[in-house]
Parts: sequence; structure tokens; C-alpha cells
Amino acid sequence: MQKTLLFLVLLLSFSFLKAQENILSEQSEISVLTIAPGASLNDAFGHNAFRIKDPQSNLDVTYDYGRFDFEAPNFYLNFAKGKLNYSIGSMGFYDFIRFYVSQNRTVKEQILNLTPNEKQSLYNFLIENNKPENRNYLYEFFFDNCATKIKDVVNIAVDNNIIFNKPENFEEASFRTLIQNNLNRNSWGSLGIDIALGSVIDTNANEEEHMFLPENIYKFFEVATLKNNQALVKKSSVIFEEVESTKTNNFFTSPLFVFGVIGFFILFITYKDYKNGKQTKWLDITLFAITGIIGVLILLLWFATDHRGTHQNYNLLWACALNIVVIGQLFKNKVSSWFIKYLKFLIILLCLLTLHWIIGVQVFAIGLIPFLIALFVRYLYLINYLGKSK
Repeated sequence: MQKTLLFLVLLLSFSFLKAQENILSEQSEISVLTIAPGASLNDAFGHNAFRIKDPQSNLDVTYDYGRFDFEAPNFYLNFAKGKLNYSIGSMGFYDFIRFYVSQNRTVKEQILNLTPNEKQSLYNFLIENNKPENRNYLYEFFFDNCATKIKDVVNIAVDNNIIFNKPENFEEASFRTLIQNNLNRNSWGSLGIDIALGSVIDTNANEEEHMFLPENIYKFFEVATLKNNQALVKKSSVIFEEVESTKTNNFFTSPLFVFGVIGFFILFITYKDYKNGKQTKWLDITLFAITGIIGVLILLLWFATDHRGTHQNYNLLWACALNIVVIGQLFKNKVSSWFIKYLKFLIILLCLLTLHWIIGVQVFAIGLIPFLIALFVRYLYLINYLGKSK
């Protein structure tokens, strides 16, 4: 009996001490960290994290919502389907900073102007959210990522009492523009984004939606106020500023140059075919196969995934999935009459693509321009050449 009582007393004491560990003192501070973009594509948009600092209990820890596991089963398939789990994670502040300093990325800090109850509420939320059964969430690039989580968690801590004002020099922009402002438009990352993401991201983001980007979290938090008219941020500072380095962009490996060479090659063969009165079939089979396969992938991203940004993708106007179905005609010595009409249909699609681009329905990759011009000329030649052989 005495042993049982002693065990219960020890258990209660341990539970009490454990609970006390999570209680922040009056000297505690909670801040938002903003990390500048890095060199790789997955780092190109920056990062955000919380810092919980309490000198009284020697606590200095960070929490962020940007963790994912490359080794997870079906990682790439889940990413493509829009079912990739991200999670919250924590680490010591100095380990966290050391990592980004080693990557030469600027780190800025904003200490939040919270009451003791609000700080405790936010910290409790992070602790609870960081439990294994709670830490995963379904990642969504525009609406549920490492930046939007910061905004959402702070809002929870202050009972949705934040008023997000427009930062200085705020400009309305589409989701695509906000993304591409962080990229070189003549880069492979930019090209991939412009091919994979549809016209839905060419609509203007509202003010709060701008905060899917980490740097915009910093900008909006700087001027945000609470409903009692107090500023949300008490103090801002730069913890580490990147050392300027020379950044080289090799034009000869860029999409515009590579597709320029491909486009010139297609035009050169088309000119040779015109002079010799023949058709280079392997070229046409290759073009129909590549554009058809890309078209199928675009359709899958549109209809077979949960990604909202891949919907209504008019890259299908040049990457027509039907090209795979009709490719058999190119193996014949004499094509069917309907195939000539199909080629005219492809010309119309390219004209519609140009119209969509001009009026702003969807912005397309600039690196594709030489290829699209060459494709247009090739289709015109095939209409003329195959029409004569009928």
C-alpha cells in the first residue's frame, strides 16, 4: 500500500513538473523568423518558423511547418497527386540558425506583441500540434504551407483579432506573378511551373492570399495591427544577412536557348523538306509523341490530382493529348483526309493559345516561344505537303 502511494506521489510530481516546463514566464518572447530564398528550386520561395524564447527556463526553440520525408512510401506519386504530407518539427534555435547561415540565407526576426495568455496559448498549440498523432498536414502550395501556417497559428492565439493592412508599395498580382517574381523567367524551374500550373493561378490573389510566400508574411506582419490598435510586431531585426556573392546564369543552358536550338532544327528540316518535296517522318512522329505525352500528363494533373493550381491548363493547346491517338497516321504512306483537317485543328489551337496569352487568360513559358513558332510552321508545311499527296 505504501509503495503504491509513493508511486502515485512520484507520478503526480513528475506530471506537475512536466506541466511546469511548458509554462512561459513573463520574460518570454515569441517571434516569427523569415528565411530568404535559397539556391535550389524547393528553397526558391524562402521559409518561416516560430521562435519561442524564455530566458527564465533557458528555453530557445524553433517550430516550423516545412518538414517532409523523401523516403516516405510513394513520395513522388503522392506529390503528383496532391496528397503529400508535410509536418511541423522543432529544433534548438542555434542549430536552426546555423543551418541557414551555412546556406548564406538572410534570417529576419519579428518579436510579436502578445499578452502572456496569448503567448502561452500559441506555445501550447505548437506543443500539441507537434505530437506524432497531430503533426502531419496535407500540403497545398498556395493555401496550406509553411508560411500560411504561421499566419493561421498566430490568428488562433489572438482569437482572430489580427487586422492585416496593405504593406507599403503593395501591388495587386496574380499567383503566377507572385511565384515568378522569385524566379528567373528563363530558368527550367520557371518553365516547369508555367507548363504544370493552369490558368487558375493567373487570377489575382487577394491581400491575405499574398501570404502564401514567406517574404510576404514578413511584409504583412510588419504593418499588421490587433483590434486594440496595437501593432502585431513589437520589434524587428536581422539576425543574419547574407554575404553577397556572384550569381552566374548560363544562357547557353537556359530553356530559351535550348528550345531556340530545337526550334531552329525543326525549321531547318522543314526548309530542307520543302526544297526536296518530301516529309521527314521521324521528326513528325517525335513531335506528335512528345506533345501527346505532355498533353496526357497535363490532363492527369488537371483531373487526377487534388492540386488546385493545375486546373484549367491551356498548355493543352500546344501539347494536345490527341496527338498520341492519331500518331499512327504518320506511319502510313498516304494519310486519311481527316488527318489534314486535324492538322488544321492544331493550327487553330496554337492561334487560340496566342489569343489566351495576349488577353491574359493564361501566361505561358517564354522558353517555349521558339519551339511553338517552329511547331506552327511545321504544321503548316504538313498541311500543304500532305494535302498535295491526296
